[in-house]
Amino acid sequence: MFEIIPSIDLRAGRVVDLLQGDYARETVYEVPAEAVAEQFVAAGARWIHVVDLDGAKAGAPANRDLIRRLAGVAARGGARIEVGGGIRSLEAARAALDDGAARVIFGTAAVERPELVAQAVAAFGAEAVIAAIDARDGRVAIRGWTAGTSFSAIDLARRMVEAGVQRLIYTDVSRDSTLTEPNFEALWQLRRAVAAAVIASGGVTTAGQVRRLAALGLEGAIIGSALYAGRLTLAEALAAARGHREQEGERVQETGLGQC
Repeated sequence: MFEIIPSIDLRAGRVVDLLQGDYARETVYEVPAEAVAEQFVAAGARWIHVVDLDGAKAGAPANRDLIRRLAGVAARGGARIEVGGGIRSLEAARAALDDGAARVIFGTAAVERPELVAQAVAAFGAEAVIAAIDARDGRVAIRGWTAGTSFSAIDLARRMVEAGVQRLIYTDVSRDSTLTEPNFEALWQLRRAVAAAVIASGGVTTAGQVRRLAALGLEGAIIGSALYAGRLTLAEALAAARGHREQEGERVQETGLGQC
């Protein structure tokens, strides 16, 4: 099933959007985070992607109380949250899960401490662990996207699969919050390179792009800026994903694939 995952980025307790991850180019939304989560759940979201931007920069979670409340909002509506930003220890991962997150996201730690990610998989199970691969010009960025590395996205993805990770989020930093389009080529290459589910992030703006991402065989798409800017509604994104699933089902029936 291709999953649409709306996002909530938090900084100083507020919902924000950073253009290409730049903390100096911030848009602040005055709507409380809990109200945003309620809107997403009411529209049909099954997952919400939550990023603690303060935590990503500082290296440790910084918005725990708010994230705990967001997990409660999601749970009451039958949805779940995944949390990233500052998850750089087993203790931080365990705390996020205890606070109600269903999945924790390792980004910087995936590069600097891959053994920690393997330990998290062993401790919490592969379903609870995601590795975030954030790339700028093909090279992985870390520490809230403020530092570069020599790792290619595919190299890091392979290391994470070796560590037991079964789900990856790929973000092209140069596309993030630009309201343009995802890096389809990079996503396709990553999808082909590793035996793991891939979720697209960064630049997803139209229903047509959602359908194209689904056709690549990805697991889902994280959408943020397009929703906040009014370029795409969550209902439209969900309908596009649902339409793709229905088309795939029709192809299976026509060809007889899947019949015993």
